[in-house]
Amino acid sequence: MKNLFDPTVANHVKTRLAQLNPQSDRRWGKMTAARMLAHCSISMQWAVGEVVPEKGALPARLMGRLIKPMVLRNDDPLRKNSPTASSLVVTDERDLDKERDRLSGLIDTFSTGGPAACTRHPHSFFGSMTPQEWAILMYKHLDHHLRQFGV
Repeated sequence: MKNLFDPTVANHVKTRLAQLNPQSDRRWGKMTAARMLAHCSISMQWAVGEVVPEKGALPARLMGRLIKPMVLRNDDPLRKNSPTASSLVVTDERDLDKERDRLSGLIDTFSTGGPAACTRHPHSFFGSMTPQEWAILMYKHLDHHLRQFGV
């Protein structure tokens, strides 16, 4: 399965990031390309342990534990318009180039750091996760949003 610990996969994601521009049209959702990059950076900060995910509501955490095996079992993409944690919502205007650089650096940190550099904190929805599960989820999340903008 594709995951961000694989340097080839991480580099391919960064190549796709480079294709974004301020005029990139979204295929679904409400975020601009710059806001999407900021949103993805926050989730990568969760994965590298720079930001501790908030604890989701109990019903959501229970549902997340049931859904996690289905999300992580294969390379199927994430569904469009999936719900997101409130702490990942970005509403202010952002600079696309700055956000792309920040996200690219976080991808490098995660990818080159490998499992030892991955957070040990639980995900706010999926709960406890292994480094490999984080690597798969982070790839899927980035792929989801890059597809959102056609790259």
